[in-house]
Amino acid sequence: MSARVPGQFTLVLHSHLPWLPNHGRWPVGEEWLYQSWADSYLPVFGALRRLAADGFTDQLSLGITPVLAAQLDDPYAGSSMYEWLADWQLRAMEAALSSDPVRADAGTREFRSAAAALTDFETQWRHGGSPQIRPLVSSGVIELLGGPLAHPFAPLLDPRLRRLSLHEGLADARLRWGTRPTGIWAPECAYTPGMESEYAAAGVRHFMVDGPTLHGDTALGRPVGDSGVVAFGRDLTVSYRVWSPKSGYPGHADYRDFHTYDHETGFKSVRVTGKTVPAEKKKPYDPARVDAAIDKHVDDFIGAVRDRLIAESERIGRPALVVAAFDTELYGHWWHEGPVWLERLLRRLPEAGVSVGTLDTARRNGYVGDAVDLDDSSWGSGKDWRVWEGPQVQHLVQLNSEVTATSSDSLDKRRVPFGPRDEVADQILRETLMTVQSDWPFMVSKDTAAGYAQDRAYKHAHATREICAASDSGNDAQALRLARGWRRADNLFGALDARRLEQR
Repeated sequence: MSARVPGQFTLVLHSHLPWLPNHGRWPVGEEWLYQSWADSYLPVFGALRRLAADGFTDQLSLGITPVLAAQLDDPYAGSSMYEWLADWQLRAMEAALSSDPVRADAGTREFRSAAAALTDFETQWRHGGSPQIRPLVSSGVIELLGGPLAHPFAPLLDPRLRRLSLHEGLADARLRWGTRPTGIWAPECAYTPGMESEYAAAGVRHFMVDGPTLHGDTALGRPVGDSGVVAFGRDLTVSYRVWSPKSGYPGHADYRDFHTYDHETGFKSVRVTGKTVPAEKKKPYDPARVDAAIDKHVDDFIGAVRDRLIAESERIGRPALVVAAFDTELYGHWWHEGPVWLERLLRRLPEAGVSVGTLDTARRNGYVGDAVDLDDSSWGSGKDWRVWEGPQVQHLVQLNSEVTATSSDSLDKRRVPFGPRDEVADQILRETLMTVQSDWPFMVSKDTAAGYAQDRAYKHAHATREICAASDSGNDAQALRLARGWRRADNLFGALDARRLEQR
């Protein structure tokens, strides 16, 4: 047991994918969901269950966006996921019979992995994600972070739609998991002054921002203005040990290469080998080489956390907080060995003298400094809003503005005080929120399946406009037919009630 260091370490994971069911399969679409489910959610949740069973508590703050939660609970997605896992096993069986020894070895490994995933899915996941999440919350192994309903880039959203999205997202969490989160991971860690008051009104007590939003001083959470709502900042010095394009752990030569596929089987059968090594010259993946690398990187990260806690505590003259934050999908989907690294890290941190706790624990235990005023920010490129409102996505900014205005006008015209629930209005609101998801401009700005992202944004915009046009013309029968048709296409957020949208 190492000497105890001052302060607290907090690990935050943000789990999010845009709505994907019934919107294509490959190369972008449902496959993205099933890969993330198999590679990240199954092993990460398995690690958390084992930690809980061994008595570990307060291990990490886990954000799950409402739009991802809807997919994990969706009957169609669950059934299709089961089929996808079975197909994975069949493809692996075929590859294992190959005359190519590298392909055969990869097929054998993939067959075993697929069999384990199928068993896990059959025993743990067949009734959706909520039965997995509730026990983790009740065991105390995690703090659950919520978020707005459909993951919008909130600072650019109409304020009343922004407030509705937040309230509905937190209500969705209570409906699924029996708990209303008091902390959130705001989409893209995006912030603009005034949002802290909206958080306070919604019962949110703390939220995440990126380190530069707090000017790099992340050693304590900071209440924002006079709201009492605490902003916790990501410590980049520690976080970048893992996820840095230049020196992050996943780029180690012995880890499985994410980018290189065997196009005959669809499997990843080579290791990174070297950062400048072309795909055709990469060496076969060898699991026997991996264990030592994982241990090395666990030790390195623990050393970095210890050093940072000591240095920051000395700098501020009191025990400090270090927050490392990542996308959950990094662990397993992007970094194959990540889930094993994660579980070993959490088991070894206490042995290394590091106190581990959640954001909620940090706030309650006083890891909070003086109040600050924050500027516009995000965790995107430049730490500003350029990814979501830059020149390359101005067409989407304009689209979002127009669609929001169109839907707001139609919803206000349909509003009947104290009237019954209106499924046309509900669907207008649902399609509007799907249009303004932050994923679409991000994918365009980063040129990652930009065509798919634009198609999705314009499809949901078309649905919104189509229903609104029928509604505005007084053709209620047509509006209802269209609303029900689009509702069948995307079976999510059934509890969304347009009557809760504030009047202008």
